[in-house]
Amino acid sequence: MSASPAPAEVLHAGGSASDGAVTVELVTAQGPREVISGTGGLTLRAVGALDLERADMLLVPGASGRVGEPGEVPEEEVGAGAWRQDEFIPVLLGRTLTTELPALLKKAMDDPDITVATVCGGSLVLAMAGLLEGRPATTHHMGFDMLDATGAHAVRARIVDDSDLITSAGVTSGLDLALYLLEREVGPRIAHAMEDLFSHERRGTVWRAQGPTPTTL
Repeated sequence: MSASPAPAEVLHAGGSASDGAVTVELVTAQGPREVISGTGGLTLRAVGALDLERADMLLVPGASGRVGEPGEVPEEEVGAGAWRQDEFIPVLLGRTLTTELPALLKKAMDDPDITVATVCGGSLVLAMAGLLEGRPATTHHMGFDMLDATGAHAVRARIVDDSDLITSAGVTSGLDLALYLLEREVGPRIAHAMEDLFSHERRGTVWRAQGPTPTTL
C-alpha cells in the first residue's frame, strides 16, 4: 500500500487551526512500521496499530505502482513478498486482503460512530473486501470497472459523500477530500483557512444521493 502525506498535512494543519479539534495519526493494521509513499519510494513512519476504540474517522489510502487490468497481472506476481515499484496496482491492493485490514475495515464500517474515507485505490480495497456492495463510491477512473464488478455503484465525481462513507477519486483529490472533511467536521471557516494556507481551491461538486434524479440530457 502507499500512503500520500497530502491529506494528512491538511488535516494536521486544520487541527492546529482549530485548537486540537482534529488529531492525525498514521497507523497500519500490523502496527508501527515504514510505509511506502508514492512511486519514488519515499517512506513514512506509521506510529502504531489501528485502534478503532480511539478513532472516529479512518482514511484509507490507495497504492502506487504499475497500471494494469487484473487479467494483465502475471500469475507469478500475485502474492509476491516485499513491495516493489514495478508491481501492478491490483496486486498491491489485493495483498491487503491477506492481512487483518479487511476485518478492521468491516468493524469500522459497522460502527455508526466511525466515518470511513478513502483516496484513490482505497475504495477498491473496501470493494475487494466486499464492503461496498450497493453503495455509491468513486475512485481513480481506471478502477470504475472493479467497483462495478464488486457490486458498488461507481459515481464519476471527485468526492462522493454517502454519510459514513466518503470516497474520493485520483490522488490529487485527497487534498479536496481533506478540506471537505474539515468543512464537514469542524466548519467552513477552518476549511477556507486551509485552502488559503495550501493555495488549493477545491473543484467539482460533492456528490450525494439527494435531490431529483437528472433526466437524460
